[in-house]
Amino acid sequence: MHGPWPLHDIAAARQSEAAALAATPAHALMEAAGLALARLALARFAPLRRVEVFAGPGNNGGDGFVAARHLHAAGIAVRVRWIGDETRAPADARQALRRAREAGVVIEPWRDDALDAHVDLVVDALLGLGAARAPVGPIADAMALIAAADRPVLAVDLPSGLHADTGQPLGEHCVRADATLALLSLKPGLFTARGRDHAGEVWFDDLGVTASAPTAWLRGPPHAAWRRPADHAAHKGSQGDVVVVGGAPGMVGAAWLAARAALAAGAGRVYVSLLDAQDSAFDGARPELMSRAAWWRRAPAEIAAATVVCGCGGGALVREALPALLAHASRLVLDADGLNAVAADLALQALLHARAARGLSTLLTPHPLEAARLLGTTSAAVQADRLCAARELARRYGCALVLKGSGSIVAAAQVLPTINPSGNAALATAGSGDVLAGWAGGLWARRPGATAFEVAAVATWQHGHAADRHRAAGHHGPLRAADLIEVLAATL
Repeated sequence: MHGPWPLHDIAAARQSEAAALAATPAHALMEAAGLALARLALARFAPLRRVEVFAGPGNNGGDGFVAARHLHAAGIAVRVRWIGDETRAPADARQALRRAREAGVVIEPWRDDALDAHVDLVVDALLGLGAARAPVGPIADAMALIAAADRPVLAVDLPSGLHADTGQPLGEHCVRADATLALLSLKPGLFTARGRDHAGEVWFDDLGVTASAPTAWLRGPPHAAWRRPADHAAHKGSQGDVVVVGGAPGMVGAAWLAARAALAAGAGRVYVSLLDAQDSAFDGARPELMSRAAWWRRAPAEIAAATVVCGCGGGALVREALPALLAHASRLVLDADGLNAVAADLALQALLHARAARGLSTLLTPHPLEAARLLGTTSAAVQADRLCAARELARRYGCALVLKGSGSIVAAAQVLPTINPSGNAALATAGSGDVLAGWAGGLWARRPGATAFEVAAVATWQHGHAADRHRAAGHHGPLRAADLIEVLAATL
């Protein structure tokens, strides 16, 4: 939460590891990794009496051997269950195995028997970066045993069976850790898709090594300038206008939520242009919100002067408003049915793609299904590699975007994507996406010179942080959308 932190995909992490191995004495890196693991186990899971280490055939298993040796020296009863072949193990892992044996650590070949009832901690040192497919055989059996044991779990570098790049489990029994110690570099998969659920708390030790160039970033809190109050001489005209276009019959609440959020974010004036012509066009709880019928039919200069949020509860009727908005809005947040309409219409896609070349800025806020429609694929394919999907959306449409979900991805063309670390399942409730779109529009109206990428990153972090404040206050249920706006307003 105090980043930004550089993230390294599998290729970059392997490059960093190879450079570190070449620059350090033999076995030194594994010794440092195992010591760091033992220290974290002692500090985070104390008091410890009995520890079970599951060691795999590669260097992750070697890290487990070193940690077991240090825990044994600290007076803890340690047993290592080893799934490997000494004749085929990497040199560093063989050295770590030999030293652990010499120190008196109990190391047993794999047996599929239940954990001792008195085990305080399981160390998962089975698999690391090399995992690319669902484990089978003894490794899969060991992962199933860990899952069934109901003991605290500390994972080495990655929970076994979690893909380092995508955050997706590779098999049925992907380890679900209470804490993960990432070594040398932080991997994207720890922070998006299912990664946050499986990694638990993420701790990091770079082992004194400078990593290669990152492939993505883990977002930190917004710069203090985003929280600075407006000048004393500010007035509503200097704080920007937002127009929300949406609210088809039966869905007008989405438009009002977006408008309330834009107002709470600090926009000077907020207008709602409902697609439901029969609605009262009045929010009794927020009478300061104003309505404008068919606002998208106004002069191009008037459309260009406002920040537009389009699509919230728009239904099929939003199609009528989109050509003018795509052609003239200088700052456009496109959400929900606005995205669905673009996905279904090649002419609208062409207008969207042309905006960047004309100096017009666009922020898309899709959830995985909406992203899939824009990419012509399935939500499962999007979720299978969220970073890749976000990059492709940014490239294809020339826009900044937030791919919503656990570890929301913020991406734009020619910019390294960021993963947002804030937020939790309290946001899994109707209307929270409309609030995000409106909040982003309100921030953008106040700072019209900011890029769509900057607005997206700040809005997404603040949106998630509001849910974290909700949980920190002891609330375990959903954060309802109207209440979310008030929590967000309190964070400014």
